[in-house]
Amino acid sequence: MAAIDHIRAFYREQAGLYQRLVARQDYQRQLIAALTEISPLAGRVVEFGAGTGNLTGALLERAARVYAFDIERAMLVEARAQLRDKDLRNWSLVAADNGRMPLPANCADLAIEGWSFNHALDWQPNAWRELVDQLLAEMQRVLKPGGVAILIEDLGIGRTQPQAPSADVARLYNHWQERHGFQHRWIRSDYQFASPSEASELAGMFFGATLAEQCLRSPQITLPECTGIWWKRF
Repeated sequence: MAAIDHIRAFYREQAGLYQRLVARQDYQRQLIAALTEISPLAGRVVEFGAGTGNLTGALLERAARVYAFDIERAMLVEARAQLRDKDLRNWSLVAADNGRMPLPANCADLAIEGWSFNHALDWQPNAWRELVDQLLAEMQRVLKPGGVAILIEDLGIGRTQPQAPSADVARLYNHWQERHGFQHRWIRSDYQFASPSEASELAGMFFGATLAEQCLRSPQITLPECTGIWWKRF
């Protein structure tokens, strides 16, 4: 099975577990605070790779409307369950590929992705630059003139200081900054779990046995994480 097929199967089969994990992420709400410093998050928002809707739910509180998309329908089923609990109706969830949004041009004030575009390295390991350029061009297409694109990605699970998880990922991030002119900052987006056993279960499922064992041995129920934010106004 190709790497991207394995990843898609995982998200398709483990959407509920994935939601349990991301619900524990950024318990101090550093991400939304940082995003509002970059953009007011108002107006019409297009979210690429929305997953189970964790970021979507936070955007709804500020945006006029959020159009959220993900390629995996199982993730969207979980997202609908989460979003229906909110007393808000300014959202839509549709299955779509990140490179082909079913939207007209110049329709959004903000285009945003979280932990999704980095999969370009899995989808096209030998041509990821071309794919990334296509994804960014699609962001620009849906944005109104003066709109903002925001990219949110991993800078280290279990770390208190930022570091790209691999040399390939570091090259991806440099491509955004050097080729496309994105600005960059980072934040802490630590996880807080209900117990060491929950931390071990979820960390093991998504981040591997080493972090799972670390969580089980520790009396702490927090797992540090660094997250990078890249943005550009078009």
